[in-house]
Amino acid sequence: MTDYVARTIHSGLSFGEGPRWHEGRLWFSDFYRHAVYSIAADGSDERVELDVRTQPSGLGWLPDGSLLVVSMTDQKVLRYTDGTVSVHADISPHCGFWANDMVVSSDGTAYVGNFGVDVDTAMRFDGPAGLMKLPSLTTNLVVISPDGHVIQVVPDMSFPNGSVISPDGQTLIIGETMAFRLSAFDIATDGTLSNRRVWAQLDFVGTDGMCLDGNGDIWVANAFAPECLHVREGGQIIGRVTTSQNSYACMLGGPAGDSLYILTAAANSRFDVAETRDGKVEIVTVASPRAGRP
Repeated sequence: MTDYVARTIHSGLSFGEGPRWHEGRLWFSDFYRHAVYSIAADGSDERVELDVRTQPSGLGWLPDGSLLVVSMTDQKVLRYTDGTVSVHADISPHCGFWANDMVVSSDGTAYVGNFGVDVDTAMRFDGPAGLMKLPSLTTNLVVISPDGHVIQVVPDMSFPNGSVISPDGQTLIIGETMAFRLSAFDIATDGTLSNRRVWAQLDFVGTDGMCLDGNGDIWVANAFAPECLHVREGGQIIGRVTTSQNSYACMLGGPAGDSLYILTAAANSRFDVAETRDGKVEIVTVASPRAGRP
């Protein structure tokens, strides 16, 4: 196993999510600063790309260049085109709680998860025992066509979170945070999913945001620890990056595609971090560059 240590290149975030390498910059959402931002490869030159008062999360782009942004609290996917914001899809009927992460395929099909339950409130006073009092910890993964229609709802997902699409566009891999696993699906030509299976079962790893490298392995942020793990299909951990605080999302990018950007924060509950600015972007150079999507 290869061990790395990340260094901080940007600070002042509240809670970063959905990092994406796009047009030579790292883009990301910040839940509680209520905007989509971008920074240069070295962490400088932070720019506000889009204000989202209803909390932005997952990001992706349609083939025409339009930006898709998950709007968390009203459970919508927004479309930003030529300075105009519109509703691309309303997924509120299919969400148990806030909408969250998303990956968008090369043809514009979007795959969107949601919390399922109000985890922060459930754990605020009772800790993990509070979750056990909830009637269900599963929710839906929502598949949205390029023109903004819900074409499939995949049930019984345990907090569907970070997700990637293989370079050939035929496989979706998604984290199920509450089940400590990565699950895979076959992608049909119409974008719908089938053949659900376990890609990697991990021991007490809070599988959060992730990205795919050129060897077909996955870097996944561990929401339960200050680390980002390099995982091979079947569950073998082949690398680890130590970060300064818990890791919640990661993305390969930079000029050579081998810079692993990791979004970290002191905590993940809105009751603890909404008013803070302790979030960071940390970075390390790894052996294999990015592949697939995002």
